[in-house]
Amino acid sequence: MPYQHGVRVQERATSIVAPITGTAGLQVVFGTAPINMADDPYKVTNTPVIAYNWAEAVSKLGYSEEKDEDGHYLYTLCASMYASFKLVNVAPVIFVNVLDPKKHKKENVEATYPVESMEAVIPITGILPGTVQVKTETDDTVLEAETDYVLSFNDDGNLVITLVAGGRGAEATGLKVSSTSIDPTVVDADDIIGASAGSAESGFEVLRQVYPKFGMTPGLIIAPGWSHIPDVGIVLAAKCQEINGYFSCEGFVDIDSTPSGCTAYSDVKTTKESAGCNSEHIMALWPCVVSGSIKFWYSAVMAALTAYLDANNDDVPNLSPSNELVGITGTVLADAVYTENADGTGGTWSKEVLLDQLQANVVNSFGVSTALNNNGWRTWGNRTAAYPANTDPKDMWFCCRRFFSWWGNSFILTYAQKVDDPANRRLIESIVDAENIRGNAYVAQDKCAAARIEFIAEENSVTDLINGKLTFHQHLAPYVPAEDILNTLEFDPDALQSALTGG
Repeated sequence: MPYQHGVRVQERATSIVAPITGTAGLQVVFGTAPINMADDPYKVTNTPVIAYNWAEAVSKLGYSEEKDEDGHYLYTLCASMYASFKLVNVAPVIFVNVLDPKKHKKENVEATYPVESMEAVIPITGILPGTVQVKTETDDTVLEAETDYVLSFNDDGNLVITLVAGGRGAEATGLKVSSTSIDPTVVDADDIIGASAGSAESGFEVLRQVYPKFGMTPGLIIAPGWSHIPDVGIVLAAKCQEINGYFSCEGFVDIDSTPSGCTAYSDVKTTKESAGCNSEHIMALWPCVVSGSIKFWYSAVMAALTAYLDANNDDVPNLSPSNELVGITGTVLADAVYTENADGTGGTWSKEVLLDQLQANVVNSFGVSTALNNNGWRTWGNRTAAYPANTDPKDMWFCCRRFFSWWGNSFILTYAQKVDDPANRRLIESIVDAENIRGNAYVAQDKCAAARIEFIAEENSVTDLINGKLTFHQHLAPYVPAEDILNTLEFDPDALQSALTGG
């Protein structure tokens, strides 16, 4: 050591580790999008795409209000875009589009379209701009994109060809156009479930990419428009566990309310059971919900609302999403039809589902959440799909299950930096101290009743220790929802006598 003379300082690594928390309610949504309108239609298939606002989501994935034969969004990711950014206003959201423009497509036969004010509107949705071929009607002159015309989309998702002044065809009164369109109707459940073949991953298998790509752990998994299919719902539930080998999260699954599914609240139990919907990581939902003239699979709205609750609760998922006002105007079956009033002042839905609290409670008793109108439309239900078969508090209460998953993810993220450090007393104490400080902070905020950790000698055998394994024991007690508040009313004859006799 060199000779020292004077005043010096040195630094030592902080023994208390600052916690790292993922976005508690980060939605990961699987489905289809009108990617023909995206900035790059060929680079947003089976890859996680993050959006922090409406404009970003539309730019990256496109947006269309086109409906399928049952009146739902034809492109299912658009339902979550609207629910998250318009109805609830929460971000970020991660979208995984499974529609492949190279596979899910159809050819459009060449046809002639009139030109008005140097524009031709092609009344076909889903057209891929790169496949468009334009010729003049009179002499079949082939026109060149950007030089002779530019392409855009109108609000209905139709392609608009705008002729360039001075370009070939500027005087044309009609255009012959051929093209290829994406076709969401040929996407099926297998595309959502996905597969993993070497480095190519699709569907739910893409969930693995979220953390490595964005540094955030999934909080809520949904697939509105698909999860009511039993095969999809079962795989979605399975994907909530061991993400990247050790993370976990929760998800929402819709109970089928189509004519072949459950059309009455009393049948929810059998439909849920036949769908194999029994995971503690899932909240099951029935039926569909509407907001004005827009119909949603309930999962799109409930996931957005749950993420919003977390965002306004210091990113801590200890609150139940039940009994929360939500921006819907009714509940309906999946094939409900909207009819506009003749005077244009709104409209009505067929196949409405109007549950009172007693009926909604019956649905809840099956481990399924619903919605009811109680001085405003509210979500209703606290239980996971594991209930009533599983009554472990951490597994039957959705908010408790989410708290455990979130805390476990945070523990992994925080102490990953300690892996391979010397397994000495300092390491053990630093983890115990840091976790107990964090736990005490959440207890003080009433986020939970207890959160403490121990290193117990009896749980750490000599063979484990010499193999580099340290076992900690953490006690978590998130508050359960006050689901049943009872007030006993009793007639008091003595008070009546005193009032009448002055006694």
